[in-house]
Amino acid sequence: MSAPPPAEPPRAVAADAVAARSLRYFDFVMAAFVVVLVLSNVIGAGKVAAIGGFEFGAGILFFPISYVIGDVLTEVYGYARARRCIWAGFAALLFLAAMSAIVVAMPPAEGWEGQEAYQAVFGAVPRIVAASIAAFWAGEFVNSYVLARMKLWTGGRHLWARTIGSTAVGQAVDSLIFYPLAFLGVWPLELVLSVMVSNWALKVAWEAALTPATYAVVGALKRREGIDVFDRATDFTPFRTRV
Repeated sequence: MSAPPPAEPPRAVAADAVAARSLRYFDFVMAAFVVVLVLSNVIGAGKVAAIGGFEFGAGILFFPISYVIGDVLTEVYGYARARRCIWAGFAALLFLAAMSAIVVAMPPAEGWEGQEAYQAVFGAVPRIVAASIAAFWAGEFVNSYVLARMKLWTGGRHLWARTIGSTAVGQAVDSLIFYPLAFLGVWPLELVLSVMVSNWALKVAWEAALTPATYAVVGALKRREGIDVFDRATDFTPFRTRV
């Protein structure tokens, strides 16, 4: 049996030159992005965890992974395809919010005693849902834009600086939108500011800790796809889904 052919080495291309190529792994990365995003809003959003006396929202453990995957999408496939994935994630969150509200509002069958528990998990406050979706949309687009621009500025060097730097800016926008919209007037101002800053720092630190994994995934995808996209002539408007 003959050995499989070696992976095509990556070559630097402009974003518009990738349009006609057959991308073997893009759909899988897009699916991973949407799945992690949805799960982070279902599994971890409603739980406050405590480790060693330090309390934090459980979703912070894996919500930043969506930013890591977003970095991979932009770095390997370019801003336009990352933009398409962000819109897909946005639509998935809207669908999740709508279906959760509908199912929670449906009257339970006689004798079924799980309504309170179900509502505690899936009955999110509309204000928090709206804040979360708005913060995700803005933060992800800022993250992708900053990374794509930094890639041009650095000539494709210093991936670690691009991923951490773009996440720091994107998560700052996310936090500045989410916490005031969701909790201002409900929590004391000092608590809103404290949680906003501490969670931003934790998310950026988590991104930094995952840098070796990001390098490995980016390198593998570039080799297997045979591309390294630079957004030299890209239209950076977020208000489109066409590549």
